[in-house]
Formats: sequence, C-alpha cells, structure tokens
Amino acid sequence: MNKQVIEALKNARYRVLSESQDLEEVYRLRYKCYRAERTIAKNERGIMSDAFDETANCVHVGVEIEGKILASVRLHPVSMLSPTAPSLEVFPEILQDIEEGQTALDTTRFVIDPSVRKQRVPLNFLALRIPFLATIFYDIDLALAAVRTEHAPFYRRYLGYKLAIEPRSYPALKKPIQLLTADVKEQRNAVLARTPVFGPIEDIPHSNVAFPELSGIYAASRSGQSAAA
Repeated sequence: MNKQVIEALKNARYRVLSESQDLEEVYRLRYKCYRAERTIAKNERGIMSDAFDETANCVHVGVEIEGKILASVRLHPVSMLSPTAPSLEVFPEILQDIEEGQTALDTTRFVIDPSVRKQRVPLNFLALRIPFLATIFYDIDLALAAVRTEHAPFYRRYLGYKLAIEPRSYPALKKPIQLLTADVKEQRNAVLARTPVFGPIEDIPHSNVAFPELSGIYAASRSGQSAAA
C-alpha cells in the first residue's frame, strides 16, 4: 500500500482552499458523495455546506489530480483561543477530556469523488494524510473523528483511534455518527512504523500541505510548533 500511495502522490497536489470558486467545487463534491451514500436529503443547489465552513479556525484542504479536486477534508484546530468545531456541538462532553492548554483537531466532511473509487487510486490514504500532517503542524494533542460505524475499523487499524462516544444523531445526516479519538502524540510513531506514507515525504515536495498558521486564532499546546508538514 505504501508504494501505491507514493505513486499516486506523484500525480496529486494538496491545496488549502479559500477562494469561493474552489470552495463551491468542494461543496458540490460533498453533496455528490453524501447523496451517493444516501445520507443527506436532496437540495436544488446541489451544495452541501454549513456555518462551520466559515469559522475562523476552519481549514479546507483538497486533493487535486489533473486539475480537479477529487477528495477533500475539513479541519478545525481547537484551542483555548477558538474552542469551536462541529463535532464538539454533537459530542460536547469530549471537552472534558481536553485539559486546559491542550488542543484537538476535528476532522469532518471527509469525501472522495465516487467516480474514481473504482480506479484503484488510494485516495482514502491521500486524504487521510491531511489530518495526520495537520496534527504535526499544529502540535495537536487529541484527534477527533466523527464517523459512521462501518468506517471506524479503518481509523482504528491505520491511525490508532478508539471509540470515545457511541453513535448518535448528527445534524443534516440521515445515519448516526460515533466519535473516535486518538492521542496522536502517543500514537504517531506506531502509525508511521505501520504506514510511513502518512508522514512528510521529502522526496515528493508537493506531497506536503502548506497549512495556514492561524495566528491569533489557534495556539499550540506548548511553546513552538512542530516542523511544518
């Protein structure tokens, strides 16, 4: 799998998205993906978006291949400066596990274009590299993943997540969502030993992500950030 991911990375680019045109493309991709799995209702605009897409600590990242965004994730780095994230609205008790001064990364709206799933391009790994690299860049303590039950085994196997809260209703979704969490600093070495491609790859410079600093919006859990991803 590591070899397949590396080959795919040679043809892919990671883009932090902020322009309205790019974001609309992502919102349409989301709608296409969620409708394909029948987890949201139809709407005339063919767009899936919410208020969390516009919060100050929101970072949208897309995976682009041949000029088209084929996968994307939404990140919310959470600290005392900005304790806002979609999963915290649904699972507010998890705030009790974030000690004063610690941080969390909430990853939501993980989508892959259904049209490429049969092409054997490992876009799931390419997209999951984004939150893993973000935990390094933002010096995250606790990673959050609000996922459907059938998706949980992948997160447990490859990224060391554990079930934190049983499934419950999630806004605008027809299927319940459970919350997984991972102590990323404890898990990082084990994850990289199993799947090295989740980490930075110096031989493929464009395989890394130019995350925004979020100065004044996010504060790392300790002085100084880790090396940029």
